[in-house]
Parts: sequence; C-alpha cells; structure tokens
Amino acid sequence: LCCECGQAHLLLDNHLYNFQDEVDDELICHICLQPLLQPMDTPCGHTYCFKCLENFMQEYSFCPMDRKKLSFQQCHKSSLLVRNLLDKLIVLCPFRAECQQTMQRCELEAHLQNRCPGFKKYKSELQRKKNPISKGKEDPPAKGETNSPKDPEVPSGGSALVAESSGAAVVSLGTAEPGLVNPAFEETEEGENLPQRTSLVAETTTIEIHREDPEEELGMRIVGGKDTPLGNIVVQEVLRDSVVAADGRIAPGDHILEVNGVNISNVTHCQAVSFLRHPGPVLHLMVLQEKGFSKSAQQDSAAANREVIHVTLVKRDRSEPLGIKLIRKTDEAGIFILDLLEGGLAAKNGKLSRNDRVLSINGQDLRQGTPEAAAQIIQTTESRVNFVILRQPGVQLGEPVEDCSTSNSSSSSSSSSNGGSPVHHRRRPDQNHYRRKSSYQKKTVAIKKEPKESLGITIGGGRDNKNKLPIYVTSVQPIGCLFRDGRIKRGDVLLSINGIDLTHLNYYEAVSALKSNAASHSVMLKALEVLSLNSPEASPDIREQGFSWSPLWITWLGLPSYLHFCQDIVLTKGNLESWGFSIVGGFEESKGNQPFFIKTIVPGTPAFRDKKLKCGDEIVAVNGVPAIGMSNSELIPMLKEQRNRVTLTVVSWPGSLV
Repeated sequence: LCCECGQAHLLLDNHLYNFQDEVDDELICHICLQPLLQPMDTPCGHTYCFKCLENFMQEYSFCPMDRKKLSFQQCHKSSLLVRNLLDKLIVLCPFRAECQQTMQRCELEAHLQNRCPGFKKYKSELQRKKNPISKGKEDPPAKGETNSPKDPEVPSGGSALVAESSGAAVVSLGTAEPGLVNPAFEETEEGENLPQRTSLVAETTTIEIHREDPEEELGMRIVGGKDTPLGNIVVQEVLRDSVVAADGRIAPGDHILEVNGVNISNVTHCQAVSFLRHPGPVLHLMVLQEKGFSKSAQQDSAAANREVIHVTLVKRDRSEPLGIKLIRKTDEAGIFILDLLEGGLAAKNGKLSRNDRVLSINGQDLRQGTPEAAAQIIQTTESRVNFVILRQPGVQLGEPVEDCSTSNSSSSSSSSSNGGSPVHHRRRPDQNHYRRKSSYQKKTVAIKKEPKESLGITIGGGRDNKNKLPIYVTSVQPIGCLFRDGRIKRGDVLLSINGIDLTHLNYYEAVSALKSNAASHSVMLKALEVLSLNSPEASPDIREQGFSWSPLWITWLGLPSYLHFCQDIVLTKGNLESWGFSIVGGFEESKGNQPFFIKTIVPGTPAFRDKKLKCGDEIVAVNGVPAIGMSNSELIPMLKEQRNRVTLTVVSWPGSLV
C-alpha cells in the first residue's frame, strides 16, 4: 500500500482517495476522471493532473480535450486558489474497519503516518511477514517527522549543536512535551517511546540550464549571502514561465553552492547576483535541496582509497556547541560534515574538514547513523568528543573566491567528490557581520521648474504590490528637471511630494500624486537614499541589460522600520508535527542585535503547505511578542511552546532577480 494515500496503485500512477462528497466536475481531470492532483493548466484553458498530463505528452503532442498542438513545457501550475480548493476536499480514511475519521486531502498522509490505527496495524503485519523471527517483539516504529541538523536542531536541555553564521536552528522538538513534535520518538498505542530511524535528507545536485538567448534572465529571486545572517545563497522564488521554471528542477528553498564551477557558498549577496546574471547559453549550477524526511535504509559503501582519522574535541561544558553542520546524502550511507562554523570549537581545532564522513563518535557506530543520533551523542557528552572520520585523500580545500570580477574563469576553484556532493572552501574570517543599522540618508530636494516640464522619473513599488513595497525610483530620464538637478537617483525611496505622504499609497495613487504636483512651479520632494550595505556600490549594477531593474534584496534590509509592511501569517499543525522551518539571526554578544530570518522550509511540513512563508522573510514577532533583542535560544522555545497554532508577524522583501 502507498504510504501517502494508503491504497494500492502503481508507483508512477496518481494517488487514490475516497472522497466523502461528490466532487464538482470543474475539479475533475479528464484523463483519469479523478479529482485533480498537482493540477497543471494548458494555454488552451484546460486543467489536468501533473502525472496524467506528463504521461500523455510522452506519446502525443496535443491537448486531450480540444486536440490543439501542445507541449508540456507550455503548461504551468494552476493558481494557488485552485490548488487550495483541491487540498481541502474531504476524504475518508481508507482503513474504515479500524478508523472512521475524515479529513482534508492534504492532511491524509500525516494522519496515516502519525495517527491512524489501521495503517499502524497494516505496517506491523507487513513487518512480521518480512521478519518472522521477530514475532512477539516490539513492532518497529513507523516513519515519522524528524528534524535533524540540516540546519541544526535545538534539543532539550542544550543549545544548538551546530550553527551557520548566527546559529541556524530547525524549529522542532527534542523533548516529549505534549502537543509538540518529538523528532526522536513516536508515541505507541501502549504509550511506549520507541526510537525513530528517520532523518531530514538534503541532496546536492548539479543542474545544467540551457538558454536560447544567452542574455535571458533565469527567472528566479535569491536571498542571502555571507554579508547577511542567512550566510548561503537561497532561492526565494521561481517565476512562472521563466527559464528555470521550464527546466523544473530548481525550487524555492534550494541553496546554490556553485555557479559554473565557482564556489559561491561564501560570497556577498551582490557577488552572487553578479555570478548568476553572467550571460551564456549554458549555466552549470550545483544546488543543495531539501528532500524532506526519509527512513535510513542505505547500505554502507566501500571505504577503499580513503584514510581513517581520529579527532578529539574538548568542550568546556556539556552545552558548548562544536560548530559542526551535519547532513545525510541520498547516494551514500552515513552522515557527513557539510560546514564548520567560523570561530567554533571544530574550526579552531582545524582537524575536521567539510565532506568528512563520520564513522563513530565516542565509540558509537554511526556508519548507518543519522545526524540527530550524532547530535544526541555530542550533546550528552560532558567534555571529550572523540570522532573517527573517513576522508577522501588528495582533496584540496582551497581559499574561496573573494573578487567576483576575476573569478568567472576559475573553473577549478572548487572540487567535488562522492557522487557530486560539494567540498566547500575553507572560509576566511568574516569581516562583514550583518547588523541592522542606519544605512540610509534622508534628503529634501526643492526645485523650480516650468509648469509643463516633466519630473522625468519612473517609479516602482506601491502598497498594492505583492510585497507591499514603498514607492521607489526605477529610472531618472535625461529629459526632466530631476535629471538636471541631479540629487534624485535610481533606487531612492520617495517619502512625499509637496507635503503629500507617498509611503502608504498604491502604485496608481502615487503616479497620480506625482503628476498632479509636477504641474506647479516649484516641487519639494523628500526621499531616502539607501546606502550600500557592506558591498561596493558598483556591484549591484554589473550586467543589468535585459533585467527589469529593481533594488537588490539586500537594499531593502537597510530601510527604517516605519517603511516595513508587516503581515501576519497563521500556521496550524497536528500534535505530532513540527512547524517545519529553520531560523537564523537574533542577539549575539559578538554581533549585537540581528533580525531573525527564515532560512529553510522543509517539504511536507505545515510551513511548506501553507505557502505564505518564504525563505528570507524577517520574523518581527511571534503571537504579538516582539522578537527584537531576543537571542536564538529565547525565540526557539517560544515557537516550540505553541501547540497547534502560531501567528508569525513577518516582513517579506522580494529577493534579487537573476
């Protein structure tokens, strides 16, 4: 039986559901004649299931309904409204003899994995058939949701095992508090806790993007960079009908590690934008992708031609983090070191390296282990942590590229091994720790002009914009009075004109206000000039031909709080689920107050299903309690305490378009 829908079907076929009520014909796929799954719209106005349409288009080149010429690349996801309507259809639990519950279709998988007695009984019987000698013993636990330190987990009684930049932490639970997720244990019918064998899998993938027009934009928005708390470069959004969307392999939340062989895991935001905007018919990207939660069922691989190394780290106390980021790979068993936190205990020791495979910790075999198992061993160790690691000989960990203007030809600047998983460069000590600071200056521009003379500017933004942006200047034309005056520049945020406040207007209201006041003999404009944020002013302007100009994501971070548009996002979850997002930022003694940012959103979790929260969003408050001044270790327990519902107040700035 399928573990997602609880029914028998071929692997490549759609899931099957028992719907409580008759479904409207408008929501039916006319290939399989079932309610739509992952609906796709055609240019001719018809909608089909993703798998149905994909399978059909492998044999035919026309629409099944009207037989108009069609290719799969022309189709796109249905609107969020349609997908939400389908997800909310009420279905019956397929195990009617043991469970009479009904739920929304999108909730069935979580119900089967965590709450359904019928599915639990089925798995137990299946396990007994596979292992007859184990009859009478306790049934092995079912797959459950577990958060391992892909971004580090915050377990009970201790601080984060690992951190990146300013302490990433997956919002999950390491204690058995009621109503919250316990990533290491599952409650059985008898009330016993059995250890789980699940972990959060992250996989590195090399993707080749082809462009007919070498100048064409990729069509995705990115956030992050070493000059921000996010550290890595993260995909925030993939634009519909873009080159990347047509390719279909890159998704929001993916971390971009390399561009055309150049390591960008430790470059500034502006440098990353420059690399990704570089023209060319083919673009090679290495990305790290969250694959959700998965059982550990991999076999140990051969260790030929590798060396075994023993490393001992000494903690000052049990709660001291080592500064190691551990992940799983899908193509090789065990756990691997993805990153070392600068200034952390492991980095100072200098004997552990990125891409090392951890064989054991303190004598406990981890060849088939999981990151959370390693975290548990480390966090319960009082002082000495003894690692046995396996290392591929001859791997050189060079210096990262610092100068984006000279690095494009450096194809050998990073190396890979072990099935395409990256070996990152050693980082130099960061000089640019991000701080929220006054990175703008106000200016008042008063000019005399002819009544018919144009201001000569174009604008963007507006509070009706998807991101509720303030009004900003997109260009200063050489024909208007503002170009002659020279003080208003592209990127300036307009506050008012002749005393009329522009900060709360939508785009069309702002255009009207500017036009009507431009008819007078004198104009007084108040504006904010956003200063460069830890990056040279020239960096954002590298190769903008072919791009619709808008400020870079990092520019918005410097705006004063009164220009932020806060929105409330309400997430709900079941008792046995985690929220499914990780955060970075917060107060640290070495860096002061930093904003909290969403770094990752785990597939299949409440945050992922809700679709409103995005990577790079800034958390301003939790259930109305301001997050300013809090440390990472203060905010995470507050999130964990929320049983089934939490309200996040966030500011969402659009990522930089590449």
